[in-house]
Amino acid sequence: MTKASEPDLQGWVEEGRRNIVDVADMLGVAPETYTRDPMGLVPALQAYVSGAPLGEFEQSDWITLHGDLMSYVADYLVQKYGARWQVADDPGVPRGYRYVIEATGRDGVTRRIDPADVVRKEFSSLPIEIPRMLAGAELTLGLAAQFDAASAAGDRLGGQ
Repeated sequence: MTKASEPDLQGWVEEGRRNIVDVADMLGVAPETYTRDPMGLVPALQAYVSGAPLGEFEQSDWITLHGDLMSYVADYLVQKYGARWQVADDPGVPRGYRYVIEATGRDGVTRRIDPADVVRKEFSSLPIEIPRMLAGAELTLGLAAQFDAASAAGDRLGGQ
């Protein structure tokens, strides 16, 4: 691997963090508010993507939106769950590696996701729903308790 293609994990992390703090500020959520609670950005970010003229987007607009949402998913997971950025070898991409988020789930198993994949999946199910996107990432990493509909129904009906 040449020096130019070696991963700069710290630079990647800092750039993503700066990006989402700037997006929050642009959407009227003060950086201090966002840093205190990343969920505070959900309403403003949802309003933004819901009102965006997606049908008129050019490729550069999609790339920017993808990057912004990727930064948010990653930073949300880092802030809320203590997830960590890692470098994962990937011979299938030109640079030979990907930046991924790693977290230990409620079951003690450590899993990884690529925030780019999370956003790409959300783009395949328009309209974009920020809570669904975050929940998908949480479930994939095993961070959220899965809802057991049968158990909940039984509880409501007085079952065990």
